[in-house]
Amino acid sequence: MNVFLDTSIFLGKFLYYFLESLFYKIISKKKKDVTGEIVLITGAASGLGRLLAIKFARLGAILVLWDINKEGNMETCRMIKEKQVAKVFAYTCDCSNRQDVYRAADQVKKEVGNVTILINNAGVVTGREFLKTPDHMVERSFLTNAMSHFWTCKAFLPAMLEANHGHLVCISSIAGMTGINGLSDYCASKFAAYGFAESLHFELRLLQKTNIKTTIICPYFIQTGMFEGCSTNCPSLLPILEPEYAVRKIVDAILQENLYLYMPKFIYFMVFLKSFLPLKLGLLLAEYLGTFNVMDGFTDSRKKN
Repeated sequence: MNVFLDTSIFLGKFLYYFLESLFYKIISKKKKDVTGEIVLITGAASGLGRLLAIKFARLGAILVLWDINKEGNMETCRMIKEKQVAKVFAYTCDCSNRQDVYRAADQVKKEVGNVTILINNAGVVTGREFLKTPDHMVERSFLTNAMSHFWTCKAFLPAMLEANHGHLVCISSIAGMTGINGLSDYCASKFAAYGFAESLHFELRLLQKTNIKTTIICPYFIQTGMFEGCSTNCPSLLPILEPEYAVRKIVDAILQENLYLYMPKFIYFMVFLKSFLPLKLGLLLAEYLGTFNVMDGFTDSRKKN
């Protein structure tokens, strides 16, 4: 009898959630107001981080900018202050260094307050074949692209849990969902970041902290300079993304409190195909899309985002 009851409840909820998802495919979710929210963005000195900071400033959030690049970070801060649209605070922080993260986090709590939206954006790319990647660069990739998420969440999640209010944002990548030639350390670190964010989402759900949201962002390459020289064989399906478009979609996903965002939309189809296509058909599709050679033109392994 319990099995019948449990199954009936499951099917009822399944139908409800299915219809709800269809509804939101037709009509966009209401966007939350972030006025006065304290938004911390790592890797804010340039690229995607800078653009996200400017966008959230325009929405009335209080900005906290972290980056190891002091000069670039201060430039982002200056750009926001020039427009006089938001309070902004800049801190020099090496996100790959656990102690430096905790130091900067304590400073933010004392001088600004409890962070309510945490955007883990800081990232590095090596762009070399596996055996040509020095050990210290592999370590740097994991420390910056994945381990930093552990330290920032440990620093700011307790206050979110106490208030049952907050939002954790993980900037992962399509490279966090599938392997790419010349990006073994980057892919592995982004897979780790994705897995950590998803696991944390389920933990929060189990704790019934329903007002702490999680958003995981998986874009294809964005024209921010981080992947300078990379190309695509099929720009109609897998284009190198324009930064303004990417930022608009990311911010919308956060404001609508979506768990996942893949860009472009063709990636949703790719993920579906990967789950059941025979290996040779999958390899044929990857060859057609040019994913085996996307890093051939990569020109600068020192770029940061």
